[in-house]
Amino acid sequence: MDMQLVFDWAWLPRLSDGLIVTMQLTGACLAGGAALGLLLSLARVYTRGPVYWLASAYVQFFRGTPLLVQLMIIHFGLPTVGIRFEPFISGVVAMGLNTAAYQAEYFRGAIQSVRSGQTLAARSLGMSPLQTVRYIVLPQALRLVIPPWSNELVYMLKYSSIVYMIGVSDLMGVGRTISARSFRFLELFIVVAMMYLAVVLILTFALRWLERRVHVPGLTTTGRRG
Repeated sequence: MDMQLVFDWAWLPRLSDGLIVTMQLTGACLAGGAALGLLLSLARVYTRGPVYWLASAYVQFFRGTPLLVQLMIIHFGLPTVGIRFEPFISGVVAMGLNTAAYQAEYFRGAIQSVRSGQTLAARSLGMSPLQTVRYIVLPQALRLVIPPWSNELVYMLKYSSIVYMIGVSDLMGVGRTISARSFRFLELFIVVAMMYLAVVLILTFALRWLERRVHVPGLTTTGRRG
């Protein structure tokens, strides 16, 4: 069977627009997830009682249920109780809530990697618990968290492809639309895959450079999705 691969370069501008949407979606969800994840990690490390259990329940729920199900609940389920979001916002909210649970664990591991002796020394110098966390623990933890956090960046960039299912014109959504009209499925999705791969490689290289720049000798932390 003779098969010829044909790629129409006129598709490239539309795919590039979809890639921009993908990057915007990924950036927004990671920023929101980082802020919430840091709060959750502090709650799990430094509190007890109801606050600790609520934070733990949040992490377990969002790590234990599929991102696609969470997206369906937010975009199609919440409207039944009067809460509606535009497709892009639904994607940001679902992915942001999901990644917050994973980032909370990365931050928690990084915070606990800071030697306890430093905390004791800060307290002995008269620093309050809040000052100790702000000036001693967090500056180190935020550098230590870069390796696992870089994994999360790559994961969320790839997982963002599911938002085409709710009508977001991201890279995957644009590729699906063009392929359905042109019937050039193989060519389109090979190009889409290569565009995802190119962005992942660029971001991975940049984050490894950043990790080397801010590395704290003698301290390591771990944290991967599993």
